[in-house]
Amino acid sequence: MAEAVVLLDLWVSPFGQRCRIALAEKGVAYEYKEQDLDNKSPLLLQANPVHKKIPVLIHDGKPVCESLIIVQYIDEVWSDGAPLLPADPYARAQARFWGDFIDKKMERSCISNLHMNFQSLFRCELNANKSSAFCSFSMDQIYEYGTRLWKLKGEAHQEAKKEFIEILKVLEAELGDKKYFGGDAFGYVDIALVPFCPWFYTFETCGGFSVEAEAPKLVAWGKRCLERESVSKVFDDPVKVYEILKQVYGFE
Repeated sequence: MAEAVVLLDLWVSPFGQRCRIALAEKGVAYEYKEQDLDNKSPLLLQANPVHKKIPVLIHDGKPVCESLIIVQYIDEVWSDGAPLLPADPYARAQARFWGDFIDKKMERSCISNLHMNFQSLFRCELNANKSSAFCSFSMDQIYEYGTRLWKLKGEAHQEAKKEFIEILKVLEAELGDKKYFGGDAFGYVDIALVPFCPWFYTFETCGGFSVEAEAPKLVAWGKRCLERESVSKVFDDPVKVYEILKQVYGFE
């Protein structure tokens, strides 16, 4: 009997995109269930009663929550495919360290705001073929850096830009001259970071800098990742992300 695999997600969520990339890399068939976070489904509330947020992977009726935990779970359960985490214990620990770094730094840079404003961030019109006219996206954490690039002015704006660029440079230093963060193989750290690349256009536009000029190896890495079908299928249009943010916040 085939395993029952269900992903509770939202199309625009970079956290859910992590899970979709991992499932695609492993060749796992699953049922995708789009969630309305303004009207949370009984299934979502039952599957994630603590945080009540997406993504949630339900495997044979058992829910697994939090995106990077889900990616690790996928790697362990469907172990026949190419590994996402390295076999060496030290290398695995390092990969998890950088995944945690991305969660603490990069997420806060790319999706920052309070509950109320972020809830309205993705009330965007879908195309005419969608069954629902609007979608919404919310987070439980308060992120700091990203919106400062268009909210702040003068010296404070420059400081926000400096902090964001420093995060990029730290990540680029770890990448070095490698093809992917783990070496020649696409893996865990790549999956953790790549869904945030579509946000770069917004932040460099609002911040008045070029991501490629500041971190050219990181941009080249993003382009390599985009060549993978697992990534290209979930990748958001950077201009669309910018236009949504511009509409909500009214920046130029």
